[in-house]
Amino acid sequence: MAAMTRIGAVVLTAALVGCAGTAGDTAADSELLAGGNEDTATISSELSGGVAIGSTLKTTSGLNLRTGAGMDYRVRLVIPQGATVTTINRSTPDGSWYNIRYNGIEGWAHGGYLTLVSSPSPTQPTTPTTPTTPVSSARDQAIARAKGAVGFGYRWGKGRWIPNGVTSSNKGVCTGSCPNCTYRGDYGADCSGFVAKVWTVPASNNVMTTESHPYSTWDFNRANSQWSVVSRSSLKKADALVYNDGSAGHVLIYESGDGWGSVWSYEARGCAYGIVHNLRTVGSAYKGIARAGY
Repeated sequence: MAAMTRIGAVVLTAALVGCAGTAGDTAADSELLAGGNEDTATISSELSGGVAIGSTLKTTSGLNLRTGAGMDYRVRLVIPQGATVTTINRSTPDGSWYNIRYNGIEGWAHGGYLTLVSSPSPTQPTTPTTPTTPVSSARDQAIARAKGAVGFGYRWGKGRWIPNGVTSSNKGVCTGSCPNCTYRGDYGADCSGFVAKVWTVPASNNVMTTESHPYSTWDFNRANSQWSVVSRSSLKKADALVYNDGSAGHVLIYESGDGWGSVWSYEARGCAYGIVHNLRTVGSAYKGIARAGY
């Protein structure tokens, strides 16, 4: 048995110089989905402990899918009762939170409203002459680096994280309004520190746990030998979208979607959000940029 407590959401408010500003974004960026009713309840079928990646779980009630492992993260959508979801990325929960995918959308959900349906079958061994690990493209590797940062905090002027290693104790916490914000923790990144790590610019900036913040949004907004401007209509996976109007700016990693409409993105979104994977609209002030050589 486990007693469950209502899980809330937090609203991002920021218009910050150099990185986390939301000027040029649409109003929808600050509107949060109302979560499902998760008032105190006793759940007899609570899921706890590790499960294999790729396991199928079922919801025992309407369940909030959040952007991170905790009550303070935004509700991405509400999964209906009786729906099936799949575990991703890790075989152990972060506390009581499981990283899952539902209808192609990834997020975190509390195990108190999940039960195990099935685990994936063991992989059959292959012969030594059969390739077992396909070579990922540079863009796939960039997305993997971005994915590994999700859940860490927004850390002004910094850039480092533990790939796929976020926990409730190391994710970091940002409070206040950046740049005059307060951060507690050793890992995390702001938007430009995050994109520089994802793109490994310069080439020496390729160790995710090493502190580095070589560029600001002002730099990303200017074409140079490291990146170039591309049309928003022809964005490819791992390209970036950036704006800087001289007083505020932001940069994010494009994953998929309509470059002029709704896009799936990875970004260090702001103090209240941290580093997230989200579906969002992008204001007209942004322009597309691509890493040189990709």
